[in-house]
Amino acid sequence: MSEQVVFSQLSRKFIDENDATPAEVQQVVYYSLAIGHHLGVIDCLEAALTCPWDEYLAWIATLEAGSDARRKMEGVPKYGEIVIDFNHVQMLARAFDEARAAQTPQQQEWSKLMLSMLHDIHQESAIYLMVRRLRD
Repeated sequence: MSEQVVFSQLSRKFIDENDATPAEVQQVVYYSLAIGHHLGVIDCLEAALTCPWDEYLAWIATLEAGSDARRKMEGVPKYGEIVIDFNHVQMLARAFDEARAAQTPQQQEWSKLMLSMLHDIHQESAIYLMVRRLRD
């Protein structure tokens, strides 16, 4: 049985509806997109990074011990999944950038991709990452 960690990034949102939305209620549609899932808004997530389980654990071990960033990333082993959103960008970007000097080339590639995804979230705060542990 193999295990891996998958980082999925929000790629788009749409409203689950059968009828076309009249132009006069388009603002309600935009508001619905902003407030979320309980109104029938569906998030489309796309896998952006996949790591083997053991390598994920080694990668996050390069983050400063006891730091908020490391605790955040340790949520995957603890809970099975975490969400990374706009509130985590600064903390995680700083931690992954600082850790690169002590990382293997593969870990540096993952950190580079992580920094790119964090930059995307910084540019558009509606974007987020869902990080999940998957077992075959």
